[in-house]
Amino acid sequence: MLESFYQTHDYLVQKVQIPMRRHLMDEINWNDRLIAIKGGRGVGKTDFLLYHAKELLEKDPASARETLYINFNNFYFAQNSLYDLAGEFVKQGGKTLLLDQIFKYPNWSKELRDCFFHYTTLHIVFSASPVMRLVEGNQDIGHIVRMYNLRGYSFREYLELQTQTKLPIFTFKDIILNHEKLAAQVCSKVKPLYYFRDYLEHGYYPGCMDNRFYNEMMLNLMNMMIEVDILLVKQIDVAYLGRIRQLLYLLMLEVPCTLNITKLADATETSRATMMNYIKSLKDGRLINLLYTEGKQFPMKPSRVYMQNPNLCFALPTRKPTDKELAETFFYSALHGIHKINASENATFIIDGKTRMDVFDKTPRKVSFRYSANMDLEIGSEKQIPLWLFGFLY
Repeated sequence: MLESFYQTHDYLVQKVQIPMRRHLMDEINWNDRLIAIKGGRGVGKTDFLLYHAKELLEKDPASARETLYINFNNFYFAQNSLYDLAGEFVKQGGKTLLLDQIFKYPNWSKELRDCFFHYTTLHIVFSASPVMRLVEGNQDIGHIVRMYNLRGYSFREYLELQTQTKLPIFTFKDIILNHEKLAAQVCSKVKPLYYFRDYLEHGYYPGCMDNRFYNEMMLNLMNMMIEVDILLVKQIDVAYLGRIRQLLYLLMLEVPCTLNITKLADATETSRATMMNYIKSLKDGRLINLLYTEGKQFPMKPSRVYMQNPNLCFALPTRKPTDKELAETFFYSALHGIHKINASENATFIIDGKTRMDVFDKTPRKVSFRYSANMDLEIGSEKQIPLWLFGFLY
C-alpha cells in the first residue's frame, strides 16, 4: 500500500529545488507531534514540507523510510482513510508524516486527532489553508496542534536570494532605536533600494517571481485563492463566485480605502451582513488586510482596507498603484502577524499601542515628533527611517 507513496515521495524530495532556506524552519519546535504550517496560496507550503523531508534525509540517510510526504490530491483517499494509512506507516517503522492539502480530505480534523492519540510515536506536519480553523473553534485538535504561519518572502529573504548574501533579521525595537547603524550595516553588503521596487512588484510569492508569465501566474493564484481557499474550504456556494470576484475588483480599484458597505452591497446585490462576511473571507484568504482603530475588530467596519501585500497592488493591468499606496501596503504587510498594528488619528499607523508611525513615499523636509518610514531613504537619520528596513523583521 505504501510503496507508491514512497516512490512519489522519493521523486519529489530528489527533484525539489529550494532557492533558500526559510527562517521559519528554525522557529519550529520539531519535537511537537502535531504541527500545522498555515499560509496563503503561493507562499511555498509544499516546498517547505519537502525541504523538511530533505533535511531529515541529509541528517540521517539510513532513515529514508521514516519520513513520508503525502498529497491529498491522491485518489487513494476517495476510498481509504488517513488513520489506516498512518497505522500501516507506523507498523513499518515510520516516524514523520508530511501531509499536504489536507483540506481536501473530509474528516481531516477528527482523524488527525485520532492519529495523535493512537499512534504516540508518530509526528505529523501538515500544510493548512489560511481559512481553516485549527485552534479557535476546533474541538478536535485545537488543544494539541502547534500552528506556525508561513508568509511570502520578506524583503530580507528576497535580497538574500537576489544577491546571495546572508543578511540579519532585526526586531522592530532594534529598528526604531538603531536604524542608522542597522541600515549602514546592510548597505555595506548590498544596495537595498536597487532591489526594493522589484520586490514590491513581484518579490513576495516564491512560486511566481521568476516566471516570465508572471502576470498570468498572479491572476491564476488570486483565482485559486477565491475558488479554493474561500469557496471550497469555507463551503460557500459557487453561485456566489461572481459576487466575490466583483467585490474584490471594486476594492482593488480603490485601496487603500475606507469601506462604503451600502455602496458595495448595492453594487454586488447583497445584504450588508453578507457583504461583511465576503470581506472577512477575502481577508482570511490572504487577499486583503483590514486595518482597525484600537479596540475595534470584525464585524465592525474597518478604518481602511489594504491589499494583503504590495504584489497584489499590481494585479489590475488598468490601474497603476501609487508610491504612497505601495509604501503603506508594504509597511502593514511587513508588520502584520508579528506586531499589533492599528489605525491612528494623528499618524498613519500605531504599533503595539504605543509607537506612532507615519509612512511616506518621499522623505518629508522637516523631522516630525513622530517616527516616519520613508520610501526613498537608503540610510535615515533621527526619526526618519528607511521603509525597506522594515522588511527585515523575518
